[in-house]
Amino acid sequence: MFKWIDDFLKPYQVSENNEYSLAELCAQLARHVAENQERITKLEAENVELTNALYEVENRLQAKIDNIHPVVYNLKDYTLDK
Repeated sequence: MFKWIDDFLKPYQVSENNEYSLAELCAQLARHVAENQERITKLEAENVELTNALYEVENRLQAKIDNIHPVVYNLKDYTLDK
């Protein structure tokens, strides 16, 4: 009975030429998926923070632009003939 189980599981074990077994590849894939999910969650949070910071900078810049009052010169009485 154990020989039958061993023969059944043999293709899923590590081979002699250092190739990965199917079970090992699935485990690695699951680890990579978990790592990437954590990274995605972190990047999404950073994206929200960055977007909020950019809106804040935009609002400050717009307020500074609105406070600029350029000097208006009255040049109606002056011509090139004088």
